[in-house]
Amino acid sequence: MKVETTLHTNGSSLWSSKSKAVRITELRVIDFTYEDEAYGELRVFFDKNDWNCDCDGDIYTDDLFVKELKAYLTSIGIDASDTGYSEYGMQGNSYVSLDVGPKFMASWKQKVTVEA
Repeated sequence: MKVETTLHTNGSSLWSSKSKAVRITELRVIDFTYEDEAYGELRVFFDKNDWNCDCDGDIYTDDLFVKELKAYLTSIGIDASDTGYSEYGMQGNSYVSLDVGPKFMASWKQKVTVEA
């Protein structure tokens, strides 16, 4: 899903001390099922002109970024209550990876279906 919003970091990441505004360009969900419940990975793509992992480090574990992301998701009708950072090895150079649970997946599927 293409999006246009700005989130912020406060430098609390284990991998970066940068406080910056970061434009978000896309939300992408990778869907899987475990024991009959839907889970997934949410990839939050950012503008690489705003955040460069080689220079700025990784956003992963920044508490302001995930707080603002959850507020944004809620504002567009997605239940973010079972959303949290995935493991470090899943982070990308152009996206932040988060694990999402059944509540997120149900509301995501409803939103995507309504917008389609």
